[in-house]
Amino acid sequence: MEPFFTADFWSGLAAIVVIDLVLAGDNAIVIALAARGLPRRHQRRAVVWGTVGAVLVRSGLTLAVLWVLKVPGLMLAGGALLAWIAYRLLVGNGGTSEHHVAEAASFWSALRTIVIADAVMGLDNVLAVAGAAHGSMLLVVLGLLISIPIVVWGSTLILKWIERFPSILYVGGAVLAWTAANMLAGEPFVATLLAGRPLATGLLYLAVIGGVLGLAWMRNGRPAARAARQSA
Repeated sequence: MEPFFTADFWSGLAAIVVIDLVLAGDNAIVIALAARGLPRRHQRRAVVWGTVGAVLVRSGLTLAVLWVLKVPGLMLAGGALLAWIAYRLLVGNGGTSEHHVAEAASFWSALRTIVIADAVMGLDNVLAVAGAAHGSMLLVVLGLLISIPIVVWGSTLILKWIERFPSILYVGGAVLAWTAANMLAGEPFVATLLAGRPLATGLLYLAVIGGVLGLAWMRNGRPAARAARQSA
């Protein structure tokens, strides 16, 4: 029971919840596209069981990533990749990208499509959850359990919230960037350099989070500025 009383455990769990909320849109779109051709009475069953199957596959991938990230240098690469994923999410090419998922004609083909498509497209979520878990299998399991109701029942609502309040996406991007900074600082070579240097550690977090949010904000501001100049 000791892990439940540490700040790292609760901050990691909170990060996983936010990551699931922000990245749930992709899963919802995949499931909706795959199940749209089924009779209405089968759609709900395909959504529920497709989500369960996708989560089981993703759990295996996440545990594999946890093991892979222990290889020297890969934590650094994973942190850099996650920072890039956070940036792409904020500039409109992450969770809002186009999806080309074939409409399924039967329950089992829909189930297969949902599981395979989610496994192929779930790199961002797998990497983010693995980074936020800090090697804790308990956090991975809790995060996966939390993701099931979010994907099945909450994804459509979350997408509407993001469309109405775009700042929610920036909160999610900040959490992803913070997780990326955690991964970078957790690389043994980097951790050795930062040991006993709290200022350098703070600057690393500031550079990653500020860099991702700042670059995304500037990138998103260009079309508006261009449209203003054209109208003027």
